[in-house]
Formats: sequence, C-alpha cells, structure tokens
Amino acid sequence: MKILILGAGQVGSSVAAALSSENNDITVVDTDTARLRDLAERLDIRTVVGHASLPRVMEQAGADDAEMIVAVTSSDEVNLVACQVANRHFRTPTRVARVREASYLDIPGLTSGDDAAVTAAISPEQLVCRHVERLIEHPGALQVLDFADGRAQLVGVRAVPGGALVGHQIKELRGHLPANVDARVAAIFRGGRAIKPEGTTVIEAEDEVFFLAARQDILTVMSEMRHVDTKRTRRVFITGGGNIGRALAHSLENRYSVKVLERSRDRAKYIAEDLVNTIVLVGEAADEDLLREENIDQTDIYCGLTNDDEANILSAMLAKRLGCPRVLSLVNRAGYADLIEGGPIDIAISPSQVTLGALLAHIREGAPARVHSLRRGAAEAIEAVARGDRRTSKIIGRSVDDLNLPETATIGGIVRGDRLVIAHHDVLIEPDDHLIVFLMDKRQLPQVNALFQAEATWL
Repeated sequence: MKILILGAGQVGSSVAAALSSENNDITVVDTDTARLRDLAERLDIRTVVGHASLPRVMEQAGADDAEMIVAVTSSDEVNLVACQVANRHFRTPTRVARVREASYLDIPGLTSGDDAAVTAAISPEQLVCRHVERLIEHPGALQVLDFADGRAQLVGVRAVPGGALVGHQIKELRGHLPANVDARVAAIFRGGRAIKPEGTTVIEAEDEVFFLAARQDILTVMSEMRHVDTKRTRRVFITGGGNIGRALAHSLENRYSVKVLERSRDRAKYIAEDLVNTIVLVGEAADEDLLREENIDQTDIYCGLTNDDEANILSAMLAKRLGCPRVLSLVNRAGYADLIEGGPIDIAISPSQVTLGALLAHIREGAPARVHSLRRGAAEAIEAVARGDRRTSKIIGRSVDDLNLPETATIGGIVRGDRLVIAHHDVLIEPDDHLIVFLMDKRQLPQVNALFQAEATWL
C-alpha cells in the first residue's frame, strides 16, 4: 500500500517504523530536514521536505496515486487542510488526521458525511487520558486494554513473590479461580524477552504477564499474580495542566479527590475555572516542600503528565521517595521508558505507542477492529471479526487448534455476543465472532492477515 505520512514527530515516526516493515511504500513529509534524514537512515522510506498541506508538496510526495494520507503534524489545522486537499484535489480514498481540539470534530462535513475531509480522526490526548484513567481504576496493572467495546479486557501485571500463581504452571490457573470465572494468559515477558505461554510454563516473580478475561473478572485474576490492594484509590495528584492533565482531572474529579499542579499561573487560572471539584495549585513539579505540604505520602497515585520528560521522571521519583505508593510518568522518548519502568517509577507511558494502536486500526490494509501495542511495540494484540460462512471463510466452523496460525501467534479469546469465550483448543469459530489474536513477532503479521483477509474480512 502506498501511504503518505505528514509529520515526522513522535507519532509520525512511530507509524512510519511500524508500517515500513509491513511491505508498504512509505513517504514522510516534514519541514525538519534533520529529522527526516534520521528517519531515512533508520527506515526503508522516502522523505520529502516541505509544508505538509501544500498541494505541490503533496504532489511531489506522490499524492496522485497514494491510497492513504496520515496527517499527524503538531497542528490540527495543517492536518485538516491536508486531508481536505487530499480529498478534493487528489481523491485519496483514506484520510486519517490527528486532531487535538475536540470541537473540530463537531463541524459538519469535516469528519462526517459522504464527502468528509477526514475519514478517521484520532486524538492522542483523549487516548492517553483514557489509558491513564484505566490504570488508575486498576491498581497494580501495567496496561489495561479494551476489546469488543469493553466486553473483554487484556491486563498486564508484574508477577510478585507471594502471588498465588507465582512458581506454578499456567494450567493451574483455572483451579485457582471461581467456577464462573475463566481467563487466558496471552503473553509473558521475562527479562524483556517474549515467551509463548504454554500450559506447562511456570510463572516467575518479575515476569510481565498479560491475561485476557471478562471485564468484571479482572481483579479476581490479578490477585493470582500479585497481592491486590483492596483499599480503593481515592486521592490522585496530577502534575501538568496541559490538555492531557486537564482532561484527566475533568474525567476523574467526580469520583476521586484530585489535585493538579501547574507551573504557569495563567494556565492554572484557566483550568481552575474549567474544573469544578479539583484543587489547582501553582508551582514546580519537583518542589519537594510543596509536595510535602500537599501530603503526597497520603496520595494513592501520582501522575507526571507535563510535556517535559525529565520533569515527569524526576518528580515521579521524588513523589515515590516521599511516600506515594504508586507513580506513573509520561515519557515521549522511547529510550527512557524501558530504562525507568519497574524501578522507582511503576509505569512509563509512551503517548506515541498509545496513539499508534488507534492509528494502525485505521491504516492497516483490511482495518482490524482494534490494534494494541504490548510492551511499547514489542508485540501486538489484534481484534478481528470473522465474516462469511463455512463455505467462504477459512476460519468459520474450524476449531482453534485447526487454524493455520504462525508459531508466534495465539488466539486468546473470542467475544461472542456479550460473552467472552476463552479460546481453548476445541472451541469452534462462529460467524461474527470477535477473535483476539496475540502476535509476539510482528514480522509474521502478513501470515495472520492472509488467514483473515482471504475470505473473512477485518471489521
């Protein structure tokens, strides 16, 4: 597929890296020559220097025969204009835009309608906000991912000494759970290396274990991997009153006691007028005296959400040292995330990786219903819908064991109607089933695509 990516920032670079290894013809457009040179040296892509929304620049980049435009510059307006130009001038079939300002989504003809400028709009801030919110709702989780509109969830936890299943084989999990609860261990990462889970695989302390279960059973299964604190999260401290911090506070303030710390007095005044039940403070994130005064040791979770990686990391480490039991930090630089997570900082969140999954669901040929990155892109969890019937489909009517999946792929579960069916070997695939597939090696994605796309279509 020929794809134009407009913008070579964190999100654009992540998308280019993900798609360039999947047999796509990628061209990236940006005004930053040095950034494009770095991308071209690392990836097998073409680059064009220029303003992304100009017709002549898009024409130079090959918009005449591009099948898709992905506009992810830092400017909403540039992204929207670029998609409009791609639609009206080049008749590009698929036009995906990064849109930060939610009010743009309400404009008729811009993102909806038969001739809309944008076929899919993505808001990184909203995605990151929801990602952090789910982590707050599930103490102890490293990742919480929704499938089939939330009917099933994939949760990543770090196994700790004393966990009921630590030191035991995976096949023993079922015997530990109540009769009406079922779950599937979908992936294990040990020392940064992916391990395909088998029934005889023994879970070790410090393993990152990803399991799939129905939404209402998540806490029950988590308790098998680690001690789950029954004390409900009540107090949330957020540093950074930008779009993400403000949106998170707005979403949480009616359920939790929320404080927001913002360094800019003008910005603090603005968000204080917007928020109703949130305490807004002015000051620096790494001000030890201020954190002590605000009783950070009595806070349940600290969220470093400024636009400065170093400030987020240092302030989260300080909050942990001062007694906050759980801290998370927003980290844009990919190299930082693996370096800090699992030490004083419990969770490092990469906005580009959170956004990447939503973009890939629209970008990849066949459009899977959901795509989620595990461990910052090391593996993927994909939701696909079985279409057709026994005659036209390669999967409908066949058991999970009979599917010709690559070695590094497993089916963790099947959402059938409102029910999650754990994908045991003898389960038969039915029409309209939502299959949740885990892929440890993304190089084998074409084989997975072929299985589902030949005669069964992605949703």
